[in-house]
Amino acid sequence: MEKDILKIHGRTRKEFGLPPVAPDSSTGIECSMCVNGCRIAEGEFGYCGVRQNTGSRIVGPDENWVYADWYHDPLPTNCVADWVCSGSKDHGFTNLAIFYEACTFNCLFCQNWHYRERKTKTKAEDLLRAVDATTGCVCFFGGDPTPFVRHSLKFAEQLRERRRKLRICWETNGSISPDLMERCVDLALVTDGCIKIDLKARNEHLNIALCGTSNANTLLNIELCAKSMTKREKPPLLVVSTLLIPGYIDETEIRSMAQFLSSVDPDIPWSFLGFYPHFRFNDMPCTAHQQADMALSIANSYGIKNTHLGNLHLLQ
Repeated sequence: MEKDILKIHGRTRKEFGLPPVAPDSSTGIECSMCVNGCRIAEGEFGYCGVRQNTGSRIVGPDENWVYADWYHDPLPTNCVADWVCSGSKDHGFTNLAIFYEACTFNCLFCQNWHYRERKTKTKAEDLLRAVDATTGCVCFFGGDPTPFVRHSLKFAEQLRERRRKLRICWETNGSISPDLMERCVDLALVTDGCIKIDLKARNEHLNIALCGTSNANTLLNIELCAKSMTKREKPPLLVVSTLLIPGYIDETEIRSMAQFLSSVDPDIPWSFLGFYPHFRFNDMPCTAHQQADMALSIANSYGIKNTHLGNLHLLQ
């Protein structure tokens, strides 16, 4: 069954020139940046489609350039963490939103799937110049920041060197290697930023069905970030979000997520997001009010009090 599911994912990826599966070449070089652990043969690309084996070394986006678009978003803004972030009070300032154009997952319901059609090569210095006197925070998202983590870490460190008080945040599927996530956590902590991890599913098989790959690192990184939550009470370091996909994120799955999060730390803020049909799930209905109410009730029953419901306008 899982092989058939991966074949479906492979077909959706070939349309955009992406590797159908995570490469596992016996003669390849391992890229240890994310959960996929690609072993990339000479001249081939990793699952993300941007990291390549060239001349027996992994090359691609780094500290100097990335595939990304960016814009200034007036604060307060529609952010996954806006309900717990102090940035919601920063009227007159903006969020520098850096949208990376690649991902380590292949979500069939992707809300931002158009990044697959773009490759906007952007110099790091141009993004750095985009930080101006009205910039109150920087958020790395996409796609996903994982294939571009070297740039985001360098960017954050450069802003620290400028002694500017800017919140630095990452919004991610959590697939990044835990050793790299630790560096993101350190920078988010000292800048009053947060790590926003999208928990697609608790069950690994369901995560593979929906997203094409494992959620092992996602779960590990939620635990990793949670360990540092006591170092700063406000704003919370970690915020978890879950898209309420009808028929998939059902009562059983929500209970499993709630059990996991409450065992890690019941104080983790958890945001449920209303689903809108997109990409290969464009024939699906929007999230029902009943499903959203059920999610909030289950979270509460497991002692998770800091919950939130986003995209209320999408609920049916």
